Amino acid sequence: FSILSIRQSEKAFQRGYPNLAFDDDEKPPEETKEEPQTADIEAKTAKGLLSCNRLQCACQLTMVSCVFWIQFRYATCCEVFLMVIGLLCSAIHGIALPLMCVVFGDMTDNFVQSGQQYFTNLTSMSNATVFLNSTVGCIQVPGVDIQAQMTKNAYYFVGIGCAVLLLGTFQVMLFLLTATKQTKRIREKYFHAILHQQMAWFDTHQIGVLNVRMTDDINTINEGLGDKICVFVQFFCTFLTGLIIGFVFGWKLTLVILAISPLLAGSAAVWSKILATLTSKELSAYAKAGAVAEEILVAIRTVVAFNGQKKAVEKYENNLEDAKNYGIKKAITTNVSMGLTQFVIFGAYALAFWYGTKLSVDEPENYTIGKTITVFFSVMIGAFSLGQGAPNLEAIAKARGAAYEVYKTIDQPRPIDSSSKEGHKPDHVRGDIEFKDIHFNYPSRKEVKILQGVNLTVPRGKTIALVGASGCGKSTTIQLLQRFYDPDLGQITLDGHDIRTLNVKWLRENIGIVSQEPVLFGTTIAENIRYGKADATDEDIERAVKEANAYDFIAKLPDKLNTMVGERGAQLSGGQKQRIAIARALVKNPKILLLDEATSALDTQSESIVQAALDKARAGRTTIMIAHRLSTIRTADVIAGFSNGQVVEQGTHRELMAKKGVYYSLVMQQSHGNPEVEDTSEDNSLPDYNDLVLYDMAYTEDSHALEGENGDLGGNSIHRVSLRRKSTKKKPKKSKKEKKEDESNLPDVPLSRILAMNKPEWPYLLFGVLASLVGGGVYPCVAILFAKIIGVFAEIDPEVKRQKTLMFSLLFLLIGGVAFVTYFIKGFMFGKSGELLTMRLRKQVFNAILRQEIGWFDDHENAVGVLTTRLASDASLVKGATGARLGLLTNCICTLTIAIVVAFVFCWQLTLLILACVPFLIGANFIQMRAMAGHASKDQGALEQSGKISTETVENFKTVVALTREDVFFYKFMDSLERPYKNGLVKAPIYGLTFALSQAIPYMVNAAIFRFGAWLIAHCYTQYENVFLVFSVIIFAAMNIGESSSFAPDFGKAKTAAARIIKLLEKDPEIDIYSEEGKKPSDFAGNIEFRGIHFAYPTRQNVKVLQGLNVSVGPGQTLALVGESGCGKSTSVQLLERFYNPAEGQVLVDGQDAKTLNLAWLRSQLGLVSQEPILFDCTITENIQYGDNSRVVSQAEIEEAAKKANIHDFIMGLPEKYNTSVGDKGTQMSGGQKQRIAIARALVRQPKILLLDEATSALDTESEKIVQQALDDARLGRTCIVIAHRLSTIHNADKIAVIQNGQVAEQGTHTELMAKEGAYFALVNAQVNH
Repeated sequence: FSILSIRQSEKAFQRGYPNLAFDDDEKPPEETKEEPQTADIEAKTAKGLLSCNRLQCACQLTMVSCVFWIQFRYATCCEVFLMVIGLLCSAIHGIALPLMCVVFGDMTDNFVQSGQQYFTNLTSMSNATVFLNSTVGCIQVPGVDIQAQMTKNAYYFVGIGCAVLLLGTFQVMLFLLTATKQTKRIREKYFHAILHQQMAWFDTHQIGVLNVRMTDDINTINEGLGDKICVFVQFFCTFLTGLIIGFVFGWKLTLVILAISPLLAGSAAVWSKILATLTSKELSAYAKAGAVAEEILVAIRTVVAFNGQKKAVEKYENNLEDAKNYGIKKAITTNVSMGLTQFVIFGAYALAFWYGTKLSVDEPENYTIGKTITVFFSVMIGAFSLGQGAPNLEAIAKARGAAYEVYKTIDQPRPIDSSSKEGHKPDHVRGDIEFKDIHFNYPSRKEVKILQGVNLTVPRGKTIALVGASGCGKSTTIQLLQRFYDPDLGQITLDGHDIRTLNVKWLRENIGIVSQEPVLFGTTIAENIRYGKADATDEDIERAVKEANAYDFIAKLPDKLNTMVGERGAQLSGGQKQRIAIARALVKNPKILLLDEATSALDTQSESIVQAALDKARAGRTTIMIAHRLSTIRTADVIAGFSNGQVVEQGTHRELMAKKGVYYSLVMQQSHGNPEVEDTSEDNSLPDYNDLVLYDMAYTEDSHALEGENGDLGGNSIHRVSLRRKSTKKKPKKSKKEKKEDESNLPDVPLSRILAMNKPEWPYLLFGVLASLVGGGVYPCVAILFAKIIGVFAEIDPEVKRQKTLMFSLLFLLIGGVAFVTYFIKGFMFGKSGELLTMRLRKQVFNAILRQEIGWFDDHENAVGVLTTRLASDASLVKGATGARLGLLTNCICTLTIAIVVAFVFCWQLTLLILACVPFLIGANFIQMRAMAGHASKDQGALEQSGKISTETVENFKTVVALTREDVFFYKFMDSLERPYKNGLVKAPIYGLTFALSQAIPYMVNAAIFRFGAWLIAHCYTQYENVFLVFSVIIFAAMNIGESSSFAPDFGKAKTAAARIIKLLEKDPEIDIYSEEGKKPSDFAGNIEFRGIHFAYPTRQNVKVLQGLNVSVGPGQTLALVGESGCGKSTSVQLLERFYNPAEGQVLVDGQDAKTLNLAWLRSQLGLVSQEPILFDCTITENIQYGDNSRVVSQAEIEEAAKKANIHDFIMGLPEKYNTSVGDKGTQMSGGQKQRIAIARALVRQPKILLLDEATSALDTESEKIVQQALDDARLGRTCIVIAHRLSTIHNADKIAVIQNGQVAEQGTHTELMAKEGAYFALVNAQVNH
């Protein structure tokens, strides 16, 4: 029984009781943890058994205790009191096992005495003391009432079991309750702290890291605050009690057993170190692969446009290779350490029983078999308990480490804090602004001088325009005024007050901002506008929408103002996003208006009206404008020209033109020598690639993820739109039903199909299974030896006793050797096969994902986060269902077969009773596992909701802060935590009860078994040795079955994962990039024709984008597509790239339907420069090389392309030159710099057809003219399709097509169309005359 106790407690506690309410957060792909498969559980077990060095743990305990209480700093007095009660329960619970050893030893003595007396009397056949019961044929021994003694012991068992049930429930429940409360508090405080950090802090802290802290680190703290502490205390008390009992009952044997500790401790130190190193290396390798996958999937359109799939898969696979190698080493290390531990433990059995026998012969008055067993198991359980406590201690230490980082952020001093009540709040704002000798460098890039002595005065009610090249400090000036940063030198004053003396929130509330990159949040249009002013009425919103010229397009939408805009406004075109951002700024009626390229993304028709609206909005307000498009700022009261971080000239348009300085040269460059012609330019426009009108998002990609948020957003607004309230209630049900249907759509995958995935590794699996088969016999053999050794003590002859014990002890040692070998073989074989399978599946899945058509990625079920999570987890889940599980099943079947056969042979009656009890033992285990797994998905969903809110807020922090909406998002976040918090409170008692049940049931079962055993012995149905043998052998089998049943949830997940993988691998995309089919014409002229094209996007079939588009362009000609946002210009380019197939009509390339051409060949002929260029997180050289993935692009070609794109000089000025990293998504570059690198990337492949989707939109005036000239040169001899809002850039196009409502309204040359005085004429006039 005590062996059972060791294994039972070991298993139960190493799994731990995670608080699922706060455990599984949404994970960034690179951080998704693998499911705990067999190897991992064995690894934990090994760690537990190996780490039994008490000195080592004592040192660790001392270290932890120094700052242990720091992580409880957010606990209330009541919670501290509950935790103290929990600790007391744990301490008393810890005494139960050693106490049980005493009862067990006493019981063994009773059995042995009855056996000895029976043996003695049987041999002497003394008729005086023995009589034959004629009915039973059983010799009864007077003086030995085995049944009475066993009844007493049975009561002890039941008593201890009841105590364990009560104490176990309370210890776990109290700690989980307090941990849930504290974790919620910490999450809220951490999110609040992040929301109120200064901008400089964000420049040095990666967004991804903050999101990981918000999820993983706080989950780690939660583990450290939860039941890990009470479990450690329980183990520690078991250890102390075990030692005390050992020394009281037999100090000599105790010292001998303790002598083994250094051996276990030494191996523990070595293996733990190796294992920790390998695990961290494996995780970091997988994290790199996950990051690669995420980067590629985010930029999937760029990847496919440049035929980069092969390179992407190679890059991903290279990162997987390292992880595979570390995984194999980890599996071997884990199993070798497990095997070594088994060997040492069986060695301990051998030594203890051999020495115990010696002592019982030499000192029969002090040592009996019962005392030997009591001492041995008390000390062993004690030693192991400390080792098993170590992982819990480790979890507490990890929590302390995570708490240090999280609490450091919470305690971080915040010099610029929007939540601060400090600072002056003037009664009214006049609007006089002055910049006095401002010097500034960004804290993250101290070496780069941005502003170097800016002096600027903005009188109240006046408009000042800032002009200059990209990166000269215009946007920085605006950020300093909003107090995103404080200047290094100088001061900024508002109405004579230094803005550092004003209240931060008050200051920002009085400033309206429309930035270069409009950020919208994943909610309705109305709510997005209401973020500008929390108490805005519906009338206010409508007025602002009309002022921003957004009313007409919103009115056409099915849900109007209640339409969901998607994550980051992804379902709107750039112009639509910008107009909503303008409405958001105007709704608050600010005293100071900051316009950072406010009209840059608008088409010509909207732009002139919005500009007029902005001119009207400027009246009576102090306005600072940033513009590259100089015609938009002619009416400014003052124009300030920036150069090298200084204001080099200022004055009105007329004054500066007369000066013929910097401004004059910019105007002349932009208007091509004619100051009257308007030319458009922008710093960075962010229209979505899908240049479309928004549609009802009830079934689109972001609605599913954001359903829960809608209600929260509404709840935080004083006014809410009633229609939106109705629609959000309906949507979740719909999507849940859809999700259920999707799960049921997965094919049913039998185990044979999953194993077939591992087919290439069959030799590894075969040897692994054989090793498991042998390993399955180890524990039944140990059980038999254990019973035999106890049986030896019934021997009267000391010499026979010694010889038999020696033999059995050596057999223990032999079994230890067998266990070591089988563990090693299993570890290597299953480790290798599992890692090879995981790597192969990940590669296949990634390959299959990249093979899918773009329409597949538009589906919300295939969002980037979903796909990266699947890549990380699905393959590893399948791994757990193949080799390791196969080994476990083999092991269990072998163990069970041997056990049942042996048990029935030796005592079938007791075997039947034990088998009847086995379901209870397995049930206890199963209930425990099910309780832990129950409703986890519900909590995960709720926490994904809070994760989504925190991610969206942190990623768009600048917008949140500028709008002073930190509190709105904070309360949204708090609301999202409410459900998992309540679930956590409800579940704590359930976890406590199931834990206690699983701990208490074995005590009850044992009471029944040994009481019945005593009856069988008393009635001569069996001998006591057989009772021990049957009990040990069956219990070990039950333990194995219990262990394997605990993997049932994992197997279910593995089947689902395998089904998902198989479904994806078998899916044939409509547009297959890997297909070798299709023609590859040797001579390609470049004749393009769109014939009768009808098209709607797959995810929104109800919105017709193209409705009979007919337009063509001849070889070497330039076709310009113009029209308002959402008319289908970018869509036509995507159809030519074959991102989608048209519903009707044909795209003809040299007279052949594009569908009949080889897809990779077709795309290799196209050079795309899109509206929103995506760069990869690598060097400038590698980004430009990406333009042609079919060959190695030379450095000379790269530099030539860079020169053509006017980026070469800038690159040469960088410290690392062409080896400079552009950062994640090109964040280290300005918008103009990114666009020029993207142009160089397109030019380097020397395409036959050039597709320019607003290619020069993000360039400043100086660069724009040169790049436009470079593009004009690049167009020579090439067919070119240009999309432009800026009509002056397309005057010289061979053909201009005006697209309205998905059709060509008119087409011809500039001159022809101007003569017609139709739609094009109106567009040009609107742009020139405004």
